[in-house]
Amino acid sequence: MNVEYMGLKEISGPLVVIDGVKDASFEEMVEITVGKNKRLGRIIQIEGELCVIQVFEGTRGISLENTHTRLLGKPLKMPLSMELLGRVMDGKGRPVDGLGEIYPEKSWDVNGEPINPVMREYPRNFIQTGISSIDGLTTLIRGQKLPVFSGSGLSHNQLAVQIVKQAKIEDTEGAGFAIVFAAMGVKHDVAEYFRESFQKSGVLDRVVMFLNLANDPVVERIVTPRCALTAAEYLAYEKNMHVLVIMTDMTSYAEALREISSSKGEIPSRKGYPGYLYSDMASIYERAGMVKGCRGSITQIPILTMPNDDITHPVPDLTGYITEGQVVLDRSLSSKGIYPPINILPSLSRLMKDGIGEGHTREDHPQVANQLFASYARVQEVKALASVIGEEELSEIDRLYMNFGREFEENFIAQDFSENRNIDDTLDLGWTLLRLLPVSELDRLSPEIIEKYYKDDSEDGDF
Repeated sequence: MNVEYMGLKEISGPLVVIDGVKDASFEEMVEITVGKNKRLGRIIQIEGELCVIQVFEGTRGISLENTHTRLLGKPLKMPLSMELLGRVMDGKGRPVDGLGEIYPEKSWDVNGEPINPVMREYPRNFIQTGISSIDGLTTLIRGQKLPVFSGSGLSHNQLAVQIVKQAKIEDTEGAGFAIVFAAMGVKHDVAEYFRESFQKSGVLDRVVMFLNLANDPVVERIVTPRCALTAAEYLAYEKNMHVLVIMTDMTSYAEALREISSSKGEIPSRKGYPGYLYSDMASIYERAGMVKGCRGSITQIPILTMPNDDITHPVPDLTGYITEGQVVLDRSLSSKGIYPPINILPSLSRLMKDGIGEGHTREDHPQVANQLFASYARVQEVKALASVIGEEELSEIDRLYMNFGREFEENFIAQDFSENRNIDDTLDLGWTLLRLLPVSELDRLSPEIIEKYYKDDSEDGDF
């Protein structure tokens, strides 16, 4: 029976409350009519016959008397078909590119379905981003979730665009490769930058874009990553494609969650965020992975900005617990003019050990990565010593390390925005750097690997 409820009991920010509701369901969609305008909402809390509803278009113009509310009896669903590729959507999955509606093959609940842990397959295949500091030292594995920890004003937007332009897989099974890009709470100029960059580089036809702008209702921000992941699941599990999902900025998502939690009157936890922030973010991150029997896969790169560059802030802190590593952008590297400003020492990829080496990238990759990490860590110790006694008082070997550190930052970490290095280029560049150090310092490399790769016809240290 289709029942319409007249009036509201309460309005609080983006939320409205109606009373006397029977047979309502959690996450059920609601149609709210104000005059001739219709708005969508969803039920987020039920207490007896009281229902709290998130209004996607906001509550401006709504009063307690002029509203008619109708329960639709279904959750929010995303229309899905292969027509999604090359399209630009708003935060709720509605086309905003002027190319018409999506004619769906299927419609799926945006909240997804949990993956049976027993059916998960361990990720082992390498995704090449063309960025040396990621491919060589914090390798992205297909089916992994690898976040980027950034800060306000750093070049995470450019990094996201470069990854979208350059990312590719070794396709041995004939499966396609697609990218789902979700932007949450971004300004108009940033959204236009993303759209123009993808169009000019010619990759838009394999990208599905979801744009939630800063002036869009905060409630819409909550469903944007869920719509994006629903599209990714369709492409991966129905169309057998390998899908890379890039979501920026997860801090904006968490702040939207905090605002809605505050409107509901919930008891806040750390820094005002709701106590369920961990489980809510996990419900997004855990939708990445590979499933036994499916050729497709979902890989996630969530991007978040750390307030005050604080890596212990609740959003990066909890993200680090859920995901399998992190790529950390550094303000001091950025101030030196280095792009991308990736600080490799706090960065790691927990799954890279099983997705690199012989049969995946190259046999010397694990040892080269370990040696570059160790040598760059020694550079930091030498820098600390030089700040006390002066660089001219350093020993000969310490001066070699200082030179190695400068070359490493300027030639390995730094690369042009349009430069796409394959994994062989990255590893060869690593060897060029390691030749700046004597063999006696290369204690993370086996004699066989040194014998095969250390000697080169070119002059040592020739950049």
